[in-house]
Amino acid sequence: MSIDILIDNIMNSYESYGGINRSGAENFPNRQNVVSVLQDLQSLIFPGFKYDEDIEPGNVRYVTGLHVNRIISILTTEIQKALVFVVQNKGTEDNKVQSSHCFGLAEKTVFALLQEIPEIRRKIQLDVKATVAGDPAAQNQEEVILSYPGLEAIVVHRLAHFLYTKGVPIIPRIMSEHVHGKTGIDIHPGASIGESFFIDHGTGIVIGETTVIGNNVKIYQGVTLGALSVKKELQDKKRHPTVEDNVTIYAGATILGGETVIGKGSTIGGNTWVTKSVPPGTVFTK
Repeated sequence: MSIDILIDNIMNSYESYGGINRSGAENFPNRQNVVSVLQDLQSLIFPGFKYDEDIEPGNVRYVTGLHVNRIISILTTEIQKALVFVVQNKGTEDNKVQSSHCFGLAEKTVFALLQEIPEIRRKIQLDVKATVAGDPAAQNQEEVILSYPGLEAIVVHRLAHFLYTKGVPIIPRIMSEHVHGKTGIDIHPGASIGESFFIDHGTGIVIGETTVIGNNVKIYQGVTLGALSVKKELQDKKRHPTVEDNVTIYAGATILGGETVIGKGSTIGGNTWVTKSVPPGTVFTK
């Protein structure tokens, strides 16, 4: 079979099996660009720790400026694409109006994210401290920042969650699924997570979209904070549990349901199955 025939067959499949191919790349976010922006954002969070940066006291402002300008340029464009895609799917406006309006919204959102970076850094510093305090194997903050997958998943979540709360489509999921692939930790960008959050080991953790987690919570590998039902009609309902402050959830525990509340100060034992609320201060081992 000739190469031309092979190409023809593939091209024909584009017509036959539509919906999984796009010819207008300019109208859809580029995953690689979003990942590159994540690197710039993490460099703002941890200056000097990430991606071969040569930072000295005399060039910190210059390097920071490089990251900020790249984020503004790339992320604004990618958010604009995502917004245009959603509007076009609704088929409600002229393309030029869409593009202009969506660019303004995208630019505003990116500047809002950059303005939020100091607050995000404050929360992440608390996450780092919680990790060092909670893991006897952690030697220091530097080791945690450079090597702990749980912390990386939390950092990306805090960035993606901010965009999610601003109504940005697609981009937050690209971010969260990228770090999911790297760490094995699956946190939906819609999940609300409090301060001083510690993930130990992390592999196999799943935290669903409508999960609410309080402050000073510790979660071990294989924990699922999931839904009792995955029916599509429940899409806009709270489907995932609430975990109050100062809770520890050990490895392999499964906690399901939007009405399930794990009370303040509780401990959930390993490999447990929880579908009903647990009172504050409970040690649950069933």
